[in-house]
Amino acid sequence: MKKKLLIPAALVAAVGLALSGCASSGGGGGDAAGGLQIDVPDIPQIEKLGDFEDEVNIVAWSGFVEPAWADKFTEETGCKVNRKVAATSDEMVQLMRTGEYDLVSASGDASLRLIVDGNVQPLNTKLIPNFGDDIVEGMKGQLYDTLNGNVYGIPIGRGANIMEYNSEVVTETPDSWSLVWEDDSPYAGKIAAYDSPIYIADAAIYLMATQPDLGIENPYALDEKQLQAATDLLKQQNKMVSEYWSPATNVTSFTGGNSVVGTSWEVLRKATQEDKFQSVLPKEGSTGWSDAWMLAAESKSPNCAYAWMDYTSAPDVNGQIAMNFGMAPANAAFCETSDEAKEHCEYYNATDEEYFKKVWFWTTPIDQCLDGRKDVQCTNYQDWTNAWATVKG
Repeated sequence: MKKKLLIPAALVAAVGLALSGCASSGGGGGDAAGGLQIDVPDIPQIEKLGDFEDEVNIVAWSGFVEPAWADKFTEETGCKVNRKVAATSDEMVQLMRTGEYDLVSASGDASLRLIVDGNVQPLNTKLIPNFGDDIVEGMKGQLYDTLNGNVYGIPIGRGANIMEYNSEVVTETPDSWSLVWEDDSPYAGKIAAYDSPIYIADAAIYLMATQPDLGIENPYALDEKQLQAATDLLKQQNKMVSEYWSPATNVTSFTGGNSVVGTSWEVLRKATQEDKFQSVLPKEGSTGWSDAWMLAAESKSPNCAYAWMDYTSAPDVNGQIAMNFGMAPANAAFCETSDEAKEHCEYYNATDEEYFKKVWFWTTPIDQCLDGRKDVQCTNYQDWTNAWATVKG
């Protein structure tokens, strides 16, 4: 049996093809207009917990499930933690569909697909005491893990895709993405760009600010004309790009001098370990990502799974995960636990909701326009993949 829920259009983002990497759906910077009906499996939430099982099987990003906190959890509960590290959201979805795993640290491009396909169940937050007032408001009730008041995800952490620059070369603090997009950029040939079709959204964000006549309201809701404009901008940038990077190559691109400005992650900028490398969230805004724990619909160890979600939502453990991975923690109370924690939270803007209002969390584009338009068909992720191929040649 299924029940039909009326939900905001941005929620359908992850139904389409998966994105690689740690991606999240949603749109900070504005809510999508209109609505869309989706059939959602009517899976009941657990009303009360029972005895702990012997183990819990978790699919997670690297750094999310480590012995430093997993072993202590096992000591406290008797639940042995079995971890499977996944490299992409698509891999996470595939693994969760095998029925062999209880929990997943889902990013936004995976979470909604898992919900609408009936792979995960709604959560009873009353059974997760640490999902309380200390969880930052900007990570509660978000479009990528909450439908019609039902919570499907327990927040872990989030991050923005920022502009990194070498301050010895870019001597004035930049405030605009124009340095990486305009063909008269003084840093042409030294610009780093993210290597993925989802990077089209970064171009769309710049066009939203500089070419308002295009009518882009959501960087993940592009009709054919808007996608073409973003593609043209990317082709213009291609002539100036020094390197299209992945997380494995971003740091060396900057430290090796190949790039002096471009898109990056705060954790990667920090990994350069040189003061001359700085970062900024430009005035046009940026893309970003967010992650949450989700429970398998037919979990074999739901009691251990609930205990894990509660345990990892506590300030100290959530903070350890955030520091280990390099992101803003979901539990703001962690930020007050030590000087080191405070410094970490300040660096990643953990409790600065004004900062994250400028972030459009990664969302998979689909035919349905996520900005609520009814009179036009938008482009989907396959269209973006095809367009990206023409950018890189």
